[in-house]
Amino acid sequence: MNAYVKKSVEALRPYVPGEQSTDPDVLKLNTNENPYPPSSAVQSLLADFPVEELRKYPDPLCRELRDAISGMHGCGPEQVFVGNGSDEILLLCVRAFVEKNAAVGFFKPSYSLYPVLAEIENVPVLPTPLGPRFQWANPQLDGSSLFFITNPNAPTGMLFPKQKIAGFCKSYGGVVVLDEAYVDFASDNCLDVAHTLPNVIVTRSLSKSYSLAGLRLGYAIGPPELISTLCKIKDSYNVDVLAQRIGLAVLRDQEYFSDVVKRTCATRDRVATALQEKGYEVFPSETNFLWVCPAGLEASELFHHLREKKILIRHFPDEVTGGFVRISVGTDEEMDRFLACLP
Repeated sequence: MNAYVKKSVEALRPYVPGEQSTDPDVLKLNTNENPYPPSSAVQSLLADFPVEELRKYPDPLCRELRDAISGMHGCGPEQVFVGNGSDEILLLCVRAFVEKNAAVGFFKPSYSLYPVLAEIENVPVLPTPLGPRFQWANPQLDGSSLFFITNPNAPTGMLFPKQKIAGFCKSYGGVVVLDEAYVDFASDNCLDVAHTLPNVIVTRSLSKSYSLAGLRLGYAIGPPELISTLCKIKDSYNVDVLAQRIGLAVLRDQEYFSDVVKRTCATRDRVATALQEKGYEVFPSETNFLWVCPAGLEASELFHHLREKKILIRHFPDEVTGGFVRISVGTDEEMDRFLACLP
């Protein structure tokens, strides 16, 4: 034990991101990155950006960006919080809404960052196992004051029934964070739940559907009382000036955004059908990835087989998820390469 390190931090198992290869020949289908570039408005902005502005601090309140987001979603800017990626917002929620004698709840399997955030703050976790087919299960309520729901879920890609989510939010005595990082690829969302209930926050990411994973920009929408609480504890200048400007640029180009989402969903559905024809079990996805049980070999064997062919997919080797792989959706050409390399 290191006497200088907080015990909870020294003991925690950190979040493990997907492998980042530097080999240009490697096809990365393991981190749910968008295979298409961001809007051309980003390139124009960067080409014309006055670099002297970098000597000044950015707007600490992200007012212009919050105005744009609130206009998109039919709410007031006081209901919008902008963060350095949605991960920052998730951490702030743990800091803001969980007392030391309470716990953080979430489904299992789900986003593996949730328990890490709880352990950093030295608060316990209360995971609720999903059903045997990764379907909705009634969450454990005793002792938690914050519950994370990834919807559509990761790593399964499945969309939980909206009525189940709303019913739980109404009955829960703490704050519910609906993590909608992949919702732009889905057939429904729960934004109206956050608009109508006093204990619900929806988080969104620009990493996936807007092709900005390298920028780190996300936002939350919720009741003004909860949003103002997050503002109290954020870093003074948590979103830099370039991120704010680029965020505005991509949000204003909804035509390009819609086209990328449509293309991604079409490719996703085509590949799902192709895998099913090979005998793979493919779970219904409303994301930009597929959750798959391979046919004729173990999930770990498929992972290593593809890795040898310079194709990266994701395998989570534990008791619940070890029999499955997660495959990000690339371009049609990339997915054709993937399909051709299957054993």
